[in-house]
Amino acid sequence: MKSPSAPGELLQTLADLVRINSINPAYVGGRPEAEVAAYVAEFFRRRGIETFSQEVFPGRPNLIARLPGRQAGRRIVFEAHTDTASVTGMTIPPFEPRIADGRLYGRGSCDTKAGLAGMMHALAAVKEAGVVPPCEIWVAAAADEEFSYRGVVKLCEGLTAAAAVVAEPTEMRAIIASKGVIRWKIRTRGVTAHSSKPHLGVNAISHMTRVIQALERDGQKLALQPHPMLGPATVNVGVIRGGVQVNFVPDECEIEIDRRLLPGETIEGVLAGYEALLAEVGAGIPDFHAEMLPPMLTDYPLATPADAPPVRVASAVLRELGLNPEPAGVPFGSDASKFGRAGIPSLIFGPGSIDQAHAAVEFVDCAQVEQACEFYRQFMVRFE
Repeated sequence: MKSPSAPGELLQTLADLVRINSINPAYVGGRPEAEVAAYVAEFFRRRGIETFSQEVFPGRPNLIARLPGRQAGRRIVFEAHTDTASVTGMTIPPFEPRIADGRLYGRGSCDTKAGLAGMMHALAAVKEAGVVPPCEIWVAAAADEEFSYRGVVKLCEGLTAAAAVVAEPTEMRAIIASKGVIRWKIRTRGVTAHSSKPHLGVNAISHMTRVIQALERDGQKLALQPHPMLGPATVNVGVIRGGVQVNFVPDECEIEIDRRLLPGETIEGVLAGYEALLAEVGAGIPDFHAEMLPPMLTDYPLATPADAPPVRVASAVLRELGLNPEPAGVPFGSDASKFGRAGIPSLIFGPGSIDQAHAAVEFVDCAQVEQACEFYRQFMVRFE
């Protein structure tokens, strides 16, 4: 079979994608992902590969390329998101891709336009070689991963597939486990008073300090129970707001919490545990009032069995490419967990390091982009 496109063509596609501003519209300077979707559609149109789109939000579609396989009704999905993080704080031009020292620089180069370009060229190579793959292949360019992952949720509606491969920067490792997340707020309430007579009020900030101390103790307990691939679950207070001015006793304080979940934990169970923790903190404290608000974001962990068919195929391909074949885990989340929740055995794989994603200087190793493209191509023709 003909190998994937020449490196120059692959990197040109990646550079073209980086030039398109697709910052998630939830962030400053953001734009709908439609321009990236149009580029991907044109790429496949020129190669005679069928595409269709799904509207996620107005002007923000998923774009799916489809190549038929030998087995009717058996499908594998390759997915990469088209939106990027914001460019705030970047110290290089975000949309002017540049190659230097074997790296391609620019926003989205690592997260995840490199993976998307690799998947696009891998599918094109399969088509150009005239090979009918064992399974129908979808390459899905999905919207909105960086904010609320509505793109993959839309993609998974009614979807059946035998496997999914999701592009994220994994340093060329096959990832089968990742943490879930819950983000929510806790609010304490008090009674305002003049600061010269604080005894006449109830200080909501003081009550919140007790809550934060309890959360810190909870985090210390979590650290004692690490997952073999992911390390421990974690809890972090990332935002705090409270008070009106310095000479008032504050009657309200609010924090935002990020809790990372391990496989086996449930969202409902974790939240119930923190409800119990609040009750414990407030026991015996006069006028203590704290409430948990509904979660702002939830996502389950990913836990694909190491002996699942897509993991076995991925390991075999990586071994033949001279790369590390052992499955691994990552602490960050991705669209893969949504495929897993839909009953589709899933793994995460792509070029680059998560340390460069969202960074002031984002880049991806060009050699890894080429290797990833070959990995995707081989997976497409070998998975049955």
